Amino acid sequence: MKALVIITLSYLLGSIPFGVLISKYKGINLKEKGSGNIGATNVLRTVGKGAAAFTLLGDLLKGSLSVFIANNFLHEPWIAFTGIAVILGHIFPVFIRFKGGKGVATTFGVVLIYSPIVAISAILLWSVVVFIFRYSSLGAVITFLFLPAIVSILDPDKMKLYFSSFISIIIILKHKDNLLRIFKGTETKIGIRL
Repeated sequence: MKALVIITLSYLLGSIPFGVLISKYKGINLKEKGSGNIGATNVLRTVGKGAAAFTLLGDLLKGSLSVFIANNFLHEPWIAFTGIAVILGHIFPVFIRFKGGKGVATTFGVVLIYSPIVAISAILLWSVVVFIFRYSSLGAVITFLFLPAIVSILDPDKMKLYFSSFISIIIILKHKDNLLRIFKGTETKIGIRL
């Protein structure tokens, strides 16, 4: 019962669309601007750095808070399920008709608590790819393509490997349109304001 309550609340917390709320406060309908995505990258392009920073922080914190609570009250596999729930809440949020973001920042927030050494390595990999190619989406795809391997090397726990593999598949699939735009040369690079 306790696990069900925490998992449900985590999904609802994940469903809070910080990007939409912050952009609306700035007078912008994020779903109609840029890529239409609710994440920090689209907020950066369409609203600005400050709004993007708050969006990123909110999306990270909802992932971290959910797993922090789960760590204190639950055990495996319920901790992993809590992490999955908050990420799926962000990707398929009940509050905005199940059309959410890509889940990258929220997943980083989850992994920061679930496996800090893996999170630091993944964020470094994402940063290097984005620094070289200037595509946030490419950074996400490459990072999550290698995330299960990073877990296997740095924190070889069976449940964490299952978690990372499942989430990586979902996030890579969510970026399929971005990959197509990269191949076509139409994907917007970080630093370009729309």
